[in-house]
Amino acid sequence: MTVLEVLKLASDHLQKHGSDSARLDAEVLLAHALGLRRLDLYLKFDRPLSEAELVKYRSLTANRAKGEPVAYLVGHKEFMGLDFVVTPAVLIPNPDTEVLVQRAVELAREAGRPLRVADVGTGSGCIAIAIAHYAPNVQVVASDVAPDALEVAALNVAAHGLSGRVELVCGDLLAPLVGSFDLVVANLPYLAAGSALAPEVVAQPARALFAEDRGSALVTRLLAEALTRLGMSMMDRKSRDSAEYYHRALSLFRGVGDRCGEARCYINVGIIHQRAGDRDPAEGGGFQR
Repeated sequence: MTVLEVLKLASDHLQKHGSDSARLDAEVLLAHALGLRRLDLYLKFDRPLSEAELVKYRSLTANRAKGEPVAYLVGHKEFMGLDFVVTPAVLIPNPDTEVLVQRAVELAREAGRPLRVADVGTGSGCIAIAIAHYAPNVQVVASDVAPDALEVAALNVAAHGLSGRVELVCGDLLAPLVGSFDLVVANLPYLAAGSALAPEVVAQPARALFAEDRGSALVTRLLAEALTRLGMSMMDRKSRDSAEYYHRALSLFRGVGDRCGEARCYINVGIIHQRAGDRDPAEGGGFQR
């Protein structure tokens, strides 16, 4: 069978099993099985596959059809134009979170001075590493409660040559971090227990997805802890179904703003509480790599 033939069969199979990106999944998995770049497949549509290659590819597509994420099957994921090692110990980097990183980098560049940044719940380290990569003036301390997640983050820090600027610490929220910070970023668990989720989401670590108090417990705790630790606070939260969550989080942030003046809190894309006179982050500027 040729590359084109197996791609057609695999795409149809994955589509029948609920993948909404069946062709892309099939291509990424085949490129991985053959040790090629995905775009190289288009130059090799007539290339026949050996039996060993077919066996490997069938195994990958079978696991994907069962709901295992592509990123776990191939062992890496792109985020902010950078490549990250991922394993089932960490949440898979999500393109939606790039907006959080872009805004953090903009703030760091605007500051024009050395900044200390905390990344709470770092997981794979993608947020901490991307900020450090695109904002050379920052020093990042990244925390996570899971030692196995920090092992993955350490691999990524080393791979990107940032061991001198990204420090990893184990502990709960801000507890293991020493000193104050100019910016705190976080992509914490935000889902309520019992939420209906796609199989590829369920396959990711529950500790990185779910939080008590209908998903808001860790976020509101961090906002409270941040009162005495930072000048700016940015959070990424994708769930939009809890008005109470936003009310509580924004109310806590208003306390930060009243006491800290320059503090900012970013909760999900486009939900921003800011001082009167602060520039709306959606206006002008824009992230440039």
